[in-house]
Amino acid sequence: MDADLDTLTTALFVRTDDLLLESPELAPWRPTVGIPPRLSDAELVTLSVMQALLGFTSERRWIRHARTHLGHLFPYLPKAPGYNKRLRKAGRLIQQVIRLLAVDTMLWSDDVWVVDSTPVECGRSRETVKRSDLAEWAEYGYCASHFRFFWGLRLHLVCTLHGLPVAFALTGAKADERETLLAIFDVEPRLATDRPGQTLIDDKNHFGVGFEQRLTELGLQLLRPARKDEAERPGSQLFRPLRQLIESVNETFKGQLDLERHRGRTAAGVMVRVLQRILALTSVIWHNDQTGQPVMRALTAYDH
Repeated sequence: MDADLDTLTTALFVRTDDLLLESPELAPWRPTVGIPPRLSDAELVTLSVMQALLGFTSERRWIRHARTHLGHLFPYLPKAPGYNKRLRKAGRLIQQVIRLLAVDTMLWSDDVWVVDSTPVECGRSRETVKRSDLAEWAEYGYCASHFRFFWGLRLHLVCTLHGLPVAFALTGAKADERETLLAIFDVEPRLATDRPGQTLIDDKNHFGVGFEQRLTELGLQLLRPARKDEAERPGSQLFRPLRQLIESVNETFKGQLDLERHRGRTAAGVMVRVLQRILALTSVIWHNDQTGQPVMRALTAYDH
């Protein structure tokens, strides 16, 4: 295995293990009486990140690969069904690790955020749509950047200019992007109130007097391109290069972390697989920041 990936995963394991020692309540619930798992929760999180970074969308293939090549890191590996079951229960822990790593970077204090959403397709055939357990959540939507309709969800992401995820939400494909963004700040109001004057770069879909007034009340300064019926807005010359940054983050999720090949069939399954990929991206940025490497280093450096 590549030395960089070996170092990253070792550091991630230690950081996650320390978090669980400090806050054991974050571990997935299990009965107090019984046989403790042979694969620790910290090992589980680390294993899931390695799966995303190495491009394995099939958990069976991933476990077979790990048994052959990663025995020096994981003395015990469960079978694929057991791995899948434990991973689905680890969503809360993965969320906490994402935030822990993000806060532990110099990028966390950046005073500019970029906001966008990207499709998370969950099925294509009519039979899949009719029978899927996701039917009450997923819905038909339109992806303007790729000029296509899709059935599934939408990942809403707030990140720094270097691609570090700050906050995110997973909604139905038709969810209003403005309402979703405000809901993110309602859930975590300190994200905005602790950073008065934070600049938020959005696209043309984030418009409206009431919406902008609410952002102002939160202490956020909105920059977005003007719509056809509006006069030119401040900072318009910055939008094209800055929008390319968020597009590159979305391309990383889809092209390198296989966001739309998640294979999730239930709400919990899709959610944890999206979190798995957000953690993988955050882990690489955190590792590069901690080791003094270029933060925007391509994830392909960890592909094998």
